Amino acid sequence: MPIPADWPTTEAEALAEQERLRPLVRPTGADGADGVGDDRLIAGVDVAYDDDRDLVVAAAVVLDRATLAVVEEATATGRIAFPYVPGLLAFRELPAVLDALAALTHRPGTVVCDGYGLAHPRRLGLASHLGVLTGLRTLGVAKTPFTFDHREPGPARGDSTPLTDPATGEEVGRALRTRPGVKPVFVSVGHRIGLAEAVETTLALAPRYRLPETTRHADSLCRRALAAASRVPDVN
Repeated sequence: MPIPADWPTTEAEALAEQERLRPLVRPTGADGADGVGDDRLIAGVDVAYDDDRDLVVAAAVVLDRATLAVVEEATATGRIAFPYVPGLLAFRELPAVLDALAALTHRPGTVVCDGYGLAHPRRLGLASHLGVLTGLRTLGVAKTPFTFDHREPGPARGDSTPLTDPATGEEVGRALRTRPGVKPVFVSVGHRIGLAEAVETTLALAPRYRLPETTRHADSLCRRALAAASRVPDVN
């Protein structure tokens, strides 16, 4: 699928776009149902790359929030939209993610991203960026703390500690233990959700494994779709 014509192509353009969008993030929960999505459904999105072939595949998997059963899944394949620059990964991934979400027939009430939201140097990681563009409730669940500090949470499931910006001391997320004795994940607000709700949502999505079921399904799907796309001969 094509990259949007107005998508930033330089680091300066991307930084300016982050500054423009940052004030639009709503770091608290919405007041009641607003019709943006079905709150009974929650989706995970993830992305895989084949840099040698300039390919990116995004996956979106919708789960039933009550049972965690898969309701629907979709993928989108395209060209890589932006070079690798730390802090600007959303510009590399979002065109394909938006296409994968658009291919769904179900509109989830919440989207979980494999990455960051407010836990970002300019407080606009992929989860926040996606939320502002779509209006969906979003949160980020990352595997590493990026550039932020945290104390190790207690050993029990549900134990958490603040994820803080070392420059300001601001809490930008939580280091959360989803499995006893297993290293934590790093939860941050994306858009239209508070941090406590983001943590509760992550725990509910991770009844058996370290990572949320949304992320596990989306990661598996995008890897399989990329492998299939990479086997197709390049006609260019």
